[in-house]
Amino acid sequence: MNKIVLAQINTIAGNINYNTQKIRQSIEKAKEVNADLIIFPKNALIGHPIGDIAKRHKSITDKRDCALNEIANSFSDITIVLENAVINGGKIFHISSFALNGEKFAFELSKDVDTVIIPANQQTRAGAEYERNLKLSNIAKEYGVNCIFVNQVGYADNIVFDGLSRIYNKNGELTLRAKCFEEDLVFVQNYVGEIQPMPNGMEKQLDINNFDMNYSDDLERTYKSCVFAIKEYFAKNGFKKAVLGLSGGLDSTISVVLLVDALGRENVYGVSMPSKITSQGSKDDARILAENLGISFQEIPLADAIDPMKEILDYAFVFVEAEKYEKSTTIENLQARTRATILWSIANEHKNMLPIATSDKSEAYIGYATVNGDMSGGFAPLLDITKTKLFALGHFMNEYREQKNVIPQAILEKPPGAELKINPETGNPVYAEEDNMPYPFLDEIIWLVEKFGYGFDELLNHKFYFEQKQEVSYEQKKEWINKFFWKQHCAVFKWHIIPPSIIVDTHSINSVEYRQPIISKIF
Repeated sequence: MNKIVLAQINTIAGNINYNTQKIRQSIEKAKEVNADLIIFPKNALIGHPIGDIAKRHKSITDKRDCALNEIANSFSDITIVLENAVINGGKIFHISSFALNGEKFAFELSKDVDTVIIPANQQTRAGAEYERNLKLSNIAKEYGVNCIFVNQVGYADNIVFDGLSRIYNKNGELTLRAKCFEEDLVFVQNYVGEIQPMPNGMEKQLDINNFDMNYSDDLERTYKSCVFAIKEYFAKNGFKKAVLGLSGGLDSTISVVLLVDALGRENVYGVSMPSKITSQGSKDDARILAENLGISFQEIPLADAIDPMKEILDYAFVFVEAEKYEKSTTIENLQARTRATILWSIANEHKNMLPIATSDKSEAYIGYATVNGDMSGGFAPLLDITKTKLFALGHFMNEYREQKNVIPQAILEKPPGAELKINPETGNPVYAEEDNMPYPFLDEIIWLVEKFGYGFDELLNHKFYFEQKQEVSYEQKKEWINKFFWKQHCAVFKWHIIPPSIIVDTHSINSVEYRQPIISKIF
């Protein structure tokens, strides 16, 4: 049995009919090249991730079992590895792991086994490819077997599957690799084939001991993961167009470029919604960016909406004990929520249009985002990307994309800020770092917490990379670390209401994989 097909397919959770059709088409193509064996990713019939569908809807699993039997009856002249089962001679053998030696399937590794088969649903994230390659290569080398790894490709509920199915020979050497972020039906003879390329730097081991904001080895993978996930999310959910606010800031800028690359410029709508305190520079940057990208663009001033609402709030505050505007974030949040209302209203008037939330990981971690404001949307493409990495990604995209330098340099150089309030000392809009802390310091805290589980004392005693560049007093450092944990504690409820996003980092606060209770206290 030396003619094998690796069926790297893109499935939809619970859509048995769709998945079955794709599987049958793949088997027919495998038969056309006289393959002896075809291997599908894990849970290819039922789709992955399945979540609670199988528990709540028994008919789904019944349809899966029925489809498996139909496939077995239809294809008795080719061996099929599918849905944790082997179909051989029209009969179904349910097993949890696969080892192949000629016509014989075994349950565990032994000296008689020639080839190990691993159907998988493994996602892409920072550093994952190096670890995956090392593990599979070691299996092949340690046991002296050929190792066949067949992975899912696609996007489903925050998770990106990159494909990259591959084969290792008995020496642990890579002899074949399928495409990245694409479906691929690979015909293999004698365990050797083409080694398809991956995004640059993806194969390298991440330096887990040093934080230096050098993201260069992960920028192409991050960019391609985001574009691929956006395209998948919109297509699989029936959306075609996106609308988002263009503030002239970094987050909305990176978001709109990714959307254009995923959906096409004709399907992306940018809206500038300046308030009375929005700088002319921000308005100009938003317009220039839209012109560079060639997207539909409109400016809708907020003053006519905010002023009447303030009058209503003045009336409402008569009946309650309130801080009023001078000490509260009421007007700041009102601006953000009015913008969200405008975007949702525009989406309502267009068929198959979705508003985009532009919050990033750094700001989500500490709750520096408005519920039903800039957090509002049907998709949040940047939610697992820190601010310092977004700056690096912006520079990367300006060089990497076919259309160069679409992002104005002013956007990549200006300090981030939502321009929701004025600093009375300077007369200028307040920058985000004034409210919080420098983003390089904040992102390093996040890195240390996620990588090593550091608490307050460990962070206080740690020599930050930021401190090599800039002197920080003990009192200032302590204040920033205190602020991080307090803001994180207050932000947890927001993590549970954020829109679907894209997991790209090694660790994530996405609720798919991290569930800190809202009622909790860790500091």
